[in-house]
Amino acid sequence: MAEAAVQSKVTTAPLTVPPELARLWKRGADFLGCPIVIMGGAMTWVSERNLVSAISNAGGFGVIACGSMTPALLDAEIKATQKLTSKPFGVNLITLHPMLLDLVDVCIANKVSHVVLAGGIPPAEAIKRVKEGGAKLMCFAPALVLAKRFIKLGADAIVIEGSEAGGHIGPVSTAVLAQEILPGVRDVPVFVAGGIARGDAVVSFLEMGASGVQMGTRFVCAVECVAHPNFKKAFIRASARDAMPSVQLDKRFPVIPVRALVNKGVENFMDKQREVIAKFDAGELDAAAAQLEIEHFWAGALRRAVIDGDVEHGSVMAGQSVGLVTKEQPVIEIFAEILEQAASVFQARSRP
Repeated sequence: MAEAAVQSKVTTAPLTVPPELARLWKRGADFLGCPIVIMGGAMTWVSERNLVSAISNAGGFGVIACGSMTPALLDAEIKATQKLTSKPFGVNLITLHPMLLDLVDVCIANKVSHVVLAGGIPPAEAIKRVKEGGAKLMCFAPALVLAKRFIKLGADAIVIEGSEAGGHIGPVSTAVLAQEILPGVRDVPVFVAGGIARGDAVVSFLEMGASGVQMGTRFVCAVECVAHPNFKKAFIRASARDAMPSVQLDKRFPVIPVRALVNKGVENFMDKQREVIAKFDAGELDAAAAQLEIEHFWAGALRRAVIDGDVEHGSVMAGQSVGLVTKEQPVIEIFAEILEQAASVFQARSRP
């Protein structure tokens, strides 16, 4: 098979995909429409027009993180991204967003090629609008039974993300999810995410049956990423064990696990939980008010860290692969390293 060359707008030097790698992720390449089958993780405040277009221009597949955007804001973000790249990219929508259907309509109106629904079971109407609008539908599945259900509902591809990932996480590791889901899903492409940062790891998941991978943490320190310098420095300094999931102190007040770098904000969150629990036990707060106080603690905390650079009190969401992020570099250089690492796997096998 001929080697696939990738041209990036960042540099005139082409990236070459090893033929063995091109063969392994051909299904994913055909589905996403890109030669380097690495999706950018949808990170709120991070995965915006600049990083998304840089990933797509370099040959990968950028994904806009809609997060809590309004339809008008998403419309503007998509249009701005389209001005920066003519390559395919996707949009990640949270299923619990109160204006989900309007956001889907925005994606369709702008001819977005791929829509990713994450954060829960996608509503039937949202699926219908994505499909009838001509976009390809991707869904996150935390278990095999849900992956099969989403495929029956109309998902064109599945993403599985292990607990090593940054941000909101599930309880199961990437390696276990891959062993559970990859052998059981053959009808559609499956993309693996969570803790992936090197080319040799990419090869291992592809050989298990994945059609491609998704990386988030690896791209935070891309030159093209708009994250505050303090945010990037925190990533470069951190080790894997610094990225820890949030802790729930009382089962009466559930805390959705979020993996982030431990800082003063995390310590304050623990103190806040203790304070709220004490007030509830003393009868000063009812259960609903207590839960609300806990949930509102982190309101705006991610923006404070990513945009304002307050990495002491903000939420520095990061996956465990943060320990493999050692410097700021252009997206195309990140891809070059990953491709070189993948190539070394095949070269080692060819040696006597």
